[in-house]
Amino acid sequence: MLQPEISIIDSHVHLWDPRRFKMGWIKGSEQLDRSYQLDDYSEHIRGLPVEGFVFVEAGLDSGNELEEVEWVAGLARRDARLKGIVAAAPVEQGEALRPFLEKLVEISPLVKGVRRLLQGEADPYYCLQPDFIRGVQLLSQFGLSFDICIKHIQLPGVIELVRRCPQTSFILDHIAKPAIKQAELDPWRENIHELASLPNVVCKISGLVTEADHQHWQAVELAPYVAHILESFGEERVMFGSDWPVILLATAYSRWVETLNHLTSHLSDEARQRLWATNAKKYYQL
Repeated sequence: MLQPEISIIDSHVHLWDPRRFKMGWIKGSEQLDRSYQLDDYSEHIRGLPVEGFVFVEAGLDSGNELEEVEWVAGLARRDARLKGIVAAAPVEQGEALRPFLEKLVEISPLVKGVRRLLQGEADPYYCLQPDFIRGVQLLSQFGLSFDICIKHIQLPGVIELVRRCPQTSFILDHIAKPAIKQAELDPWRENIHELASLPNVVCKISGLVTEADHQHWQAVELAPYVAHILESFGEERVMFGSDWPVILLATAYSRWVETLNHLTSHLSDEARQRLWATNAKKYYQL
């Protein structure tokens, strides 16, 4: 397990209550179609040195973005481990997004970034619409980062988006969801290398197990993906994320921690502390 002096900041946690907010994407899932709140998270991290986490918007049906942030900010007042919020935001509104962002940052100083899910868009270049680019450019004026949640085939478009928004800080979720179950590395590898060459983007090592075979994955199958992310982004631009509770489709929280700890055991103590905590604190301004 982790060395005693290593602490964890989990950069990617969802909380939700489908009785409070509609979430069409979890319907029909025996594992996910239920409430996941702070007490549940506490149970799943029991025995692990998790000192804090970042809440990431949970894909609610549209129109509830600000209400979700208000709910989570209220949870944070009861639990100091909740150290940051990544809110949903309709960045495709372009310049018209400004009033929304003004309201968003007024809710809580814990709001550190926004996310607008791209993984479900049929057009892999959806993010290059002029209004989408303008909306992402606006974020820097509010001190907010942008979480990129895509499938690997969308990487070329995202690379261009990052180039066109040099003042915005980007955080790539789930290493861009490569086809791990099919053991495909290319062209994901080349695209990741190109994305990592841009200075304003960092990467979460998260979401790998749910892109693998949920029932039969092994650490050796994840190893080349983790190695390439570390090689491309370097130890100063990677961070641990659990993607809890979505991760439960494929593994327990503790097994993912053990797996990533094993796959990064060759790193120096300083590099490991950056991966597990320091980088999340830095890039989410915790």
